[in-house]
Amino acid sequence: MSDPKSADRSRSKLVLEGVPTKRWWKFLLKSAGWLALTGATAAGIAVTALYYVYSDGLPAIPKVDEYWPPIVTEVYTDDAVLAGEFYEERRKVVAYDRIPKRLVQAFIASEDSSFFDHFGVDVLGTARAGFKTVSSKLGLRSGGIQGGSTLTQQTAKAVLISAEGYKSATAKTLTRKIREAILARRLEESLTKEEILYLYLNNVFLGHHSYGVQSAAENYYRKDVRDLTLGEMTLIAGLPQAPSRYSPFLRPEAARKRRSYVLRRMLVEGMISQAEHDAANAEEVKVYPVEDVFHEFAPYFVEQVRKDLVDRYGNPVLLKAGLKVFTTMDSERQRAAQDAVLHGLLSVDKRQGWRGPVEQLASKDAVQEFITKAKKTMGAQELVENRLYVGVVTAIDSDGKGADVQVGPHKGRLPLLGMRWARKVNPEGYYPAMMITSVKKAIAENDVIVVRHVTKKDLTDDKEQWDKKLADEIPSEGVKLFRLEQTPEAQSALVSIDPHRQYLSAMVGGYDFDDNEFNRAFQACRQPGSSFKPFVYSAALEQLDWTQATVLVDSPIVEHDPDTKVSWKPANYSDKFEGEVLLRTSLVNSLNVPAVKTFGAVGVKNMAAWSTKLGITTPMNMDFSAALGSSCVYPVDLANAYATFNRYGRKKPTYFIRKIEDRWGRTLEDHTAFDDAWAPLQDRVAAGYARLFEPGEQVMSPEAGFILTHLLRGVVLQGTGGPAQRLGKPAAGKTGTTNDSFDAWFAGYTRDLVTVAWVGYDLNPHPLGRYETGGRAALPIWLNYMKSALEGRPQSEFYPWQSMNLVRLHIDKKTGKIAPAGSKDSELMFFKKGTEPKDAVPDKNTVDVDQFMMGAQ
Repeated sequence: MSDPKSADRSRSKLVLEGVPTKRWWKFLLKSAGWLALTGATAAGIAVTALYYVYSDGLPAIPKVDEYWPPIVTEVYTDDAVLAGEFYEERRKVVAYDRIPKRLVQAFIASEDSSFFDHFGVDVLGTARAGFKTVSSKLGLRSGGIQGGSTLTQQTAKAVLISAEGYKSATAKTLTRKIREAILARRLEESLTKEEILYLYLNNVFLGHHSYGVQSAAENYYRKDVRDLTLGEMTLIAGLPQAPSRYSPFLRPEAARKRRSYVLRRMLVEGMISQAEHDAANAEEVKVYPVEDVFHEFAPYFVEQVRKDLVDRYGNPVLLKAGLKVFTTMDSERQRAAQDAVLHGLLSVDKRQGWRGPVEQLASKDAVQEFITKAKKTMGAQELVENRLYVGVVTAIDSDGKGADVQVGPHKGRLPLLGMRWARKVNPEGYYPAMMITSVKKAIAENDVIVVRHVTKKDLTDDKEQWDKKLADEIPSEGVKLFRLEQTPEAQSALVSIDPHRQYLSAMVGGYDFDDNEFNRAFQACRQPGSSFKPFVYSAALEQLDWTQATVLVDSPIVEHDPDTKVSWKPANYSDKFEGEVLLRTSLVNSLNVPAVKTFGAVGVKNMAAWSTKLGITTPMNMDFSAALGSSCVYPVDLANAYATFNRYGRKKPTYFIRKIEDRWGRTLEDHTAFDDAWAPLQDRVAAGYARLFEPGEQVMSPEAGFILTHLLRGVVLQGTGGPAQRLGKPAAGKTGTTNDSFDAWFAGYTRDLVTVAWVGYDLNPHPLGRYETGGRAALPIWLNYMKSALEGRPQSEFYPWQSMNLVRLHIDKKTGKIAPAGSKDSELMFFKKGTEPKDAVPDKNTVDVDQFMMGAQ
């Protein structure tokens, strides 16, 4: 039996031990309740405080109908060919209903599968990201914010970037993440899910300058977003997480795996069938390089447009405002201009001579290494006809009739016929007489050279090089043929104006924009030589009432400059003097001394003012050498002045931008011609009416303007511009060649097109060559361009207006007097009424009565 005291002690212990047990549970419950109450309150207070602290200064929620992000400014030709793009972010905004449903699903499946169910913020993801950020700041772990972004949060981030800049809106800080979450909630409260998707899909960065799905579709597949396949859609939808890591250009295998992930997610979410999944997953990852239309089409022209837009509208507007710029460029004429300049420069350069190989390899091992690298670069590519390649000379024929050349994996022949031009550079030598007779005189084994893959008939690009005997020795088939080439050292510019529409139709500023962006058409101030003489004679016609029949004396003169103490004795190109000549003869044959004398008769100051009035923006030299074109001019200025000649003395501006629209299609400026077939009717009507109030300035009388054109027509028919007759259409113009042939020009026009071509060196290391005149170097460029530009477009003869007060007479070419009817030594000339000759040349078939009577006595 147990001890009673012991039993009492046991009960007491149980009771005493039981009491705290009961109070502990009560304590826990009470404590939990208190903590829950105070914690929730504290959390609420904290969240509220954070909301007000971090929401301060957040950007306003964008209204969908006022969503105006930075978008691409597009530059088009007059005939609506895309010629260039300018942007800070390459974005093209498309309406939500234009975006394929499958593409929307692809983004949701890969980025935010619960998008239509959540309230905008991934709480757990954001909290996890916040914890990682704080841990990183405290040094407890490495790395910044990771994950935790719904599509709404990504859209909020884009809004922040737009408002605050990329650096601030992408900073790896807890503050930024909280502000992003607050803005995401506001987006969800203010916009529908579809509107959020519209903002997101037009904003998301998808690599390689692509912002938004339309830009990505164009950049990767050259398609409209509506035309993408499922495989293409899912590849694009996989890019937002890491555009560089999944770039289909740089890492096609990684892009394919990421596409497979997106397709798998779509299958799991029930968005596509197993068959659709398998078919899309089997698609080859095939993307296309981004088209660089700016560099590939008309870089000099488009760059001039860019400069003008920046000057007048500012760079931010150009890069962000999404302008549509319609230029005056005719795409076909622009291509023709570039082809003409390229062909012309190659011809001029070959007449200068061969400057040597690109490189001379030191040994056979070096040659083999070169070939191995070239094979790797070319792969299985076949040679393309008329394309340039770099090859190595592997053997030279013992008789010098040709050489073996290897281009990558391809072996071919370089016959002598394909390089007869390759004499050493000699500006004093006459090109056709100095062509080489052996390839050994120009190249050697192990030389690295530039060649063009051609057919037999194209082994020469100059008829003076062709040799039938050499040609007969070359097989027409069974061997790959090359022609020797070199990068031209000379440069060229071409400016072509539609004088009636006042459009700059085509413009080329040099051989290669990527090599040198200097636009010689607008920036190179060059001496015009004899192409300036029409300025001199037009001043005499207008100011002195001289005529085509005015007699000038072509005889030696010496001009003394009292300031420099230098004497100048002008001479003609032929070094001969013709004595008494008519003004018409002087211009047609480009005689120098009569031009200088005419210049002196007008006066230096009057000539300076006259050249400015006609459109030359550069100052004229205040001495008589200016008569022969010693004062530099810009090619575009010379073209504008000749356009004034073409319009019979009416000066008007030339436009290279036809129309500019803003992103909403509103017109900012419009210079459309009423007869521009490419322009919409409403533009033609409105702009045509506006042109009525811009008649231009009649800087010389229409009569003098027509007479000058008639003189320049004679230059083509009878003088230095003779090759222009091969155009097969009535043309007027003037050649220009400076001392030592540093500059060669031809400025000419038909009724509807004015074109100026210039050839020369940028820094004048040596002359073009003593035989490289404007007629030989520049006129062929003008001719080749004009043939293409005016193909199928008839050009009328130059006729005077009925309102002109003109007299038409047959004039004796020697005396300037009225010629008898049927005289073979006469020429039809026009005169302003009152200035025509009064004296006539005696008719040999008539009898002078007075002389007869005196003889009878």
